[in-house]
Amino acid sequence: MPNLASQQSSKLKQSITGPLLFLFILGDVLGAGIYALVGKVAGEVGGAVWIPLALALFLAMLTAASYAELVTKYPKAGGAAVFAERAFKVPLISFLVGFCMLAAGVTSAAGLSLAFAGDYLKPFLDVPATPTALVFLLLIALLNARGVKESVRANVVMTVIEVSGLVLVIVVVGLMFGRGGGDASRVLEFNPAVSPGAGILAASLLAYYSFVGFETSANVAEEVRDVQRVYPKALFGALLTAGGIYVLIGLASSIALSADDLSSSSGPLLQVVQATGFGIPDWLFGLIALVAVANGALLTMIMASRLAYGMAEQSLLPPVMGRVLPGRRTPWVAIAVTTLAAMALTATGDLSSLAETVVLLLLFVFISTNVAVLVLRKDEVQHKHFRVPVILPCLALASCVLLLFQQGPDIWLRAAVLLGIGLGLFLLTRWSHTRGQRGRTSDQEPLTRAGRARGETGSPML
Repeated sequence: MPNLASQQSSKLKQSITGPLLFLFILGDVLGAGIYALVGKVAGEVGGAVWIPLALALFLAMLTAASYAELVTKYPKAGGAAVFAERAFKVPLISFLVGFCMLAAGVTSAAGLSLAFAGDYLKPFLDVPATPTALVFLLLIALLNARGVKESVRANVVMTVIEVSGLVLVIVVVGLMFGRGGGDASRVLEFNPAVSPGAGILAASLLAYYSFVGFETSANVAEEVRDVQRVYPKALFGALLTAGGIYVLIGLASSIALSADDLSSSSGPLLQVVQATGFGIPDWLFGLIALVAVANGALLTMIMASRLAYGMAEQSLLPPVMGRVLPGRRTPWVAIAVTTLAAMALTATGDLSSLAETVVLLLLFVFISTNVAVLVLRKDEVQHKHFRVPVILPCLALASCVLLLFQQGPDIWLRAAVLLGIGLGLFLLTRWSHTRGQRGRTSDQEPLTRAGRARGETGSPML
């Protein structure tokens, strides 16, 4: 087989089949974003929610093509940071790409905590949002520290739950519309406060958040059977499936409710289900949404804490983040630091601004990956791999730059603060590492001189 040599050298078992990889990626993409952000998208564009969702799918597919080439070309690679290391060979760039992923994960968890504490929780508890979000993050941290074991098969179960809620929305709105309810004309209505083009671009920036997640599949490439053949099919298939569901959700939401009603709710899909009048219990759909949000936050914080731990082990972050609990063997310092960072972000932003910050951070990662595809074209490998037409990475780069310019100054400021913290940690770690090496050298130097004074070496005495 064309990829036999690359996978025989792996220490990991290739146990992920094509269908499992498809569900893994679909589960990552069909996360909690769509449950929380449909209302925010409607607030930007109006009733034509499906248009920015379709545009965001197209933009995500462009960058996904670059991932398909690099993952199948380097199936042992660990993601965007490793691609950057191969392409640019500058440690600081590789660190910043990795830290952008880390910061995006922490920021995403902060946004999901606010979504959890919103209208989806009200059928169970009516409590203030921000304190509840902080408690939620604390509980996630305790679960994380206890040693949560996630697998592809567990992800399949969570994906089924998440998809069931979205399918339920589509079906009940379809039934309502069949009975003469709803208003289909709203699906072509735009926000009168802005031009259609500006509204679509602003909404696409938020909708893009609902598609990010596919990049995490690069981390399991080494465990996929026949990755060169399977990965592109699973990646593009999962994105198209998620995009189709999202477009239907956008149409259904606008048919059931006006843009104003959608934008005023932190649990917009629950409001849509209620508007159909089919008597589905609020607690049932609320529970499905809470499971989706909680699972997304937990997976995100597991990823962020392990990434911080791994960067500490590679001397890219302070070594204290590499400490683990003796019994559980979980990275408790990394968990504590990432949780505190998420709590701080929760207290300083709303769901919309946090989602835009995640997108901004990941756009830097995507720009790096799209440039890496072009730079690494001259690097030949011995096995066949997916090869994307050069025009697609170029279009992907243009799309990332376009989305960058849609960000407001407050989003840039938040991202700059996060990257400034990362740069400070990088320099502190480098300084500490250099100082430690000098300390070891100075400790050894008197012993060396003493040995020389006693004539214990063959070299001349100084």
